[in-house]
Amino acid sequence: MCWSAEADLVMGGVITAVGVASVASVRRINDLPMALLPVVLGAHQLIESVVWKGEQGAVSAGTADLAREAWAVLAFPLLPAFVPLAVLAAQWPLERGRERVRTTFLVLLGLVVCGALTHAVASGPVNAEICGNTVRYSVGIPAAPWLIAGYLVATLGSLLLARDRLLRVLGLVCAVGAAVTMRLWFRSFASTWCAVAAVASVIVLWWVRSRRDLPPGGSGKQQGTVPELVP
Repeated sequence: MCWSAEADLVMGGVITAVGVASVASVRRINDLPMALLPVVLGAHQLIESVVWKGEQGAVSAGTADLAREAWAVLAFPLLPAFVPLAVLAAQWPLERGRERVRTTFLVLLGLVVCGALTHAVASGPVNAEICGNTVRYSVGIPAAPWLIAGYLVATLGSLLLARDRLLRVLGLVCAVGAAVTMRLWFRSFASTWCAVAAVASVIVLWWVRSRRDLPPGGSGKQQGTVPELVP
């Protein structure tokens, strides 16, 4: 996620703070899941800082094991289910036709991938090792290429096909950032995903605050009956 334990700790704190600001800015209950995304990303960075320390022998073996498991749960089963459901909530009520079909498909795909990855994480140990300026994780995932493809389609696809322009921008930033991060990882064994997560978190905060001007229950194009958190 980041290139050192210290970078993970600092970036995790910053991203979590942005997430708290996003949650505090929510005015519509259906926007809350998306607003929580930076909190999840920030927590992920903070957990990995403990993984670093575990691999360096700076924390107990039990703490290191718990950190690796927590990291894997957030990275693998959680996000492919969480992101499509957050987009679904933000766009509710769905428009009939293509939007309803594609959103339902992406949510179901994310849940299937989540189930398969939950089984994989629960079935075997999560191993980690420091490799250059990154941490390499090892989790036994059956049919890994198919699950990775489903993971990317569910998470990035739900954002890139969202009705809201800022959510589409978020999806594009994450897609480009993931490609750049993977290239650096393979070439230099350095992780820069924390920088992408920071930019994504700022976009989420921007999105949440842009929703304040929508009419009550508005979801972008139409009005519904979405309750507000404050008058």
